[in-house]
Amino acid sequence: MENIESLLKAIADSTRLQIILLLLKRNICVGALAQKLNLSEAAVSQHLKVLREVKLVRGEKRGYFIHYEVEREQLRLLAKKIDELAMIKREACRPESGNCSQKKYARCHVYLTERKGCKKFHATCLEVNVGE
Repeated sequence: MENIESLLKAIADSTRLQIILLLLKRNICVGALAQKLNLSEAAVSQHLKVLREVKLVRGEKRGYFIHYEVEREQLRLLAKKIDELAMIKREACRPESGNCSQKKYARCHVYLTERKGCKKFHATCLEVNVGE
C-alpha cells in the first residue's frame, strides 16, 4: 500500500465514501452514480479521479461507458493497516527511565506522586497519559 494517509483522505469525503459503498454492491457507470447521488456527472467524475489516483477504484470500458468497481484488495490492506495501528501497545509514562524531557519529567513526577494513595509509580498511575 503506497500511502495510508492518501487513502484515508480519499475516503474521508462523504460523497466518495458513498461512491465506494455503491460500487461495492455493483459496477456502475458515471451517469448512474450521478443519478443515484443527485450530482452532476462532472462532479462524480472528479470524485472518481481522486479514488482512481489512490487505486481504490478502477474503470472498465463497456461499449460507450466505463463501469467502475472497487479494488477490494486496497480496502483489505487499508483495514489491515488500521488494525495494526489499533494493536500498538500504549507505553506508560516512566519518568525514572530518563527518556523524558526535564519539563515532562517534572509534570509526570508531580502528577504521579500527588495522586491519593500513590507513593510510588504504581502500574495504575503509570497508565495515565500526561501531556507534553
